[in-house]
Amino acid sequence: MNIGRAVRRCRSLIVACAAVALLAASPAAAAEPVVDLERATVAELQARMQARTLTSEGLTRLYMDRIAALNASGPGLNAVRALNKHARSDSRALDVQRRFGWVRGPLHGIPVLVKDNIDVRGMPTTAGSVALEHSDPKEDAAIVERLRRAGAVILGKTNLSEFAFFMSTEAPSGYSSLGGQVLNAYDSDAGPSGSSSGSASAAAAGLAALTVGTETSGSIISPSAAQGIVGLRPTLGLVSRTGILPIASSQDTAGPMTRTVADAAAELQALAGADPDDPVTTSETPVAD
Repeated sequence: MNIGRAVRRCRSLIVACAAVALLAASPAAAAEPVVDLERATVAELQARMQARTLTSEGLTRLYMDRIAALNASGPGLNAVRALNKHARSDSRALDVQRRFGWVRGPLHGIPVLVKDNIDVRGMPTTAGSVALEHSDPKEDAAIVERLRRAGAVILGKTNLSEFAFFMSTEAPSGYSSLGGQVLNAYDSDAGPSGSSSGSASAAAAGLAALTVGTETSGSIISPSAAQGIVGLRPTLGLVSRTGILPIASSQDTAGPMTRTVADAAAELQALAGADPDDPVTTSETPVAD
C-alpha cells in the first residue's frame, strides 16, 4: 500500500468514527423530499445536498426503492444484477464528511452503478455467468477506487451480455445466465443492445445518477444509442483497465453512460487517470491524476 492511499484510508476511518458518534446522537431522519430521478442531473443533486435539502443516504435509498420497483418488479428491466450491501453505510459516511466540510468534488454522495465485469470489493465479479457467481475480488478495480476517492457511492452492479457478448454470436444482446435478459428501458420489444445493456437501461430508467460501461467494439456506444442516453468511449489509455475482465488489450476501455453530456463529463473526470498497473495509461493519459 502506498503512503497516499494509507493517508486517505486513515482519514476516511477518522471521519467514519465521527459519523458513528454523530448519527448515534441524532434523531431519526425525516422523510426525504421528492426527487425526479428520471431527470435529475448530477449538478442538481449536488446542489440539493449542498443546500441540505437532500442527503446522500436519502438519495441512495430513493434509488434502491426505484430499483426494487422497476428492476425485478414492474417492467422487470433486469438492468441491475446486484446491490452493494454497503451502499447505505457508505452514503451515510459521506453525509457526515459533508457536514464536517469535506466535499471531495462533483460526485460526492452521488450513487453510481458499475457493469458486472468490473471489480468491486465485497461483491462477486461475475460477467453475468453462473460459473463466476462466487468469484470475489480482493480489491476494487482502479476506476472503482477512483470513483470512491471522488466521493461516489457504489450502488451496485449492472447486468450485461454474458462475458461481454464474447460467449456466443447466437445469444440475444443483454442476456446472461446469471442475471437474465436486460430489457430496453423505453421499449421492451426492442433490443437493449450490448454488452453494456444493463448500464444503459439503468441510466435510461433513472436507477442511478451515473453508470459505468465497458467497450471492446461498440458495447458502450451501441446500447447508449439504442436506449437514448449519452455513452462515451474514452480514448485507449485515458481510463485504467486494472480489475476489469479483459477481452482485447488493444481495444478494451471503460467509460461513462449517463443521461446528459454534463453528467458524462463529470463522471469521466473521476474515471480518467494514470495507473501504474496499466502501462498504457502512464504514457497516453492527458488528464492529471
